[in-house]
Amino acid sequence: MLSISEFSEMCHLSPQALRFYHAERLLVPAGIDERTGHRSYAFEQVEQAMLITLLRDTGMSVKAVRQALDEPDRVVALLDRHHDEVHRQRKAQDEAIQAARTVFGAEPELQTRPVPAMTLVATLVHGTPLGRNAQEWEEAEALITATATALVKTVEDAGATTLGRPWRALALETPRQEGRVLDGAGPFWIVKVPVAAPAEVLAALPAGLQVQEQDPYDEMSIFMPGRNTMAKYCTATLRLLNANPLDDGTFVNLARLRQELHDDGVLIAAPVEQRPGQGHPAR
Repeated sequence: MLSISEFSEMCHLSPQALRFYHAERLLVPAGIDERTGHRSYAFEQVEQAMLITLLRDTGMSVKAVRQALDEPDRVVALLDRHHDEVHRQRKAQDEAIQAARTVFGAEPELQTRPVPAMTLVATLVHGTPLGRNAQEWEEAEALITATATALVKTVEDAGATTLGRPWRALALETPRQEGRVLDGAGPFWIVKVPVAAPAEVLAALPAGLQVQEQDPYDEMSIFMPGRNTMAKYCTATLRLLNANPLDDGTFVNLARLRQELHDDGVLIAAPVEQRPGQGHPAR
């Protein structure tokens, strides 16, 4: 029998790690002194310790390691699944690092630009949760993105040309929509894409799609790098809110806030509108 210190040196595992593996029932000592509580190990347990170390060095959780040891015929499949998860996490971390570099290297700034007149095709996004927490936000993001992708395909299949990226906004365009958002019934989001198409193509679009003619306007925006999160959405909203009121008598209308996803981040923007009684904004 080997003492815990001897076994520790032989297996290159600290006594603390061995005690932890014992508590987790991964590597139970061959013997425990009832009087002193000292642990001792059998030489044959070196192989078990080696296998645990191999699996733990991959980053597998204790739970996954236990499953691998209990089901040796599934170890390769479990390692493949773990590899895919590690790859996904590394990709997410790389994107987060790049986003952090961008934010800290060049603080996102508000910008104002003119938006031309355009024809839009819009559709409500059904079934999204309220977005009260990170999980609901991710679920809503997936549904909104899927709806936007389907919208682009539908209008292009119908013969229309998309003129830019689709975007999403809160569904507050009619009193009915606003009422359903405020009472929590939904739909909460609407997706739009700018298009060019003959009138007959637009008229033949499937039911449920809305064709809207948008007049030109000025827009204030901020670009937040990285994936779209609730915190970034709130930060951008706060930046735009702090711009109000503007010196020329205009204001940023946050009720018409929109989000436009890009490969490297999200553009969050809202129209700059004239305050009542102030005349027309300069263009």
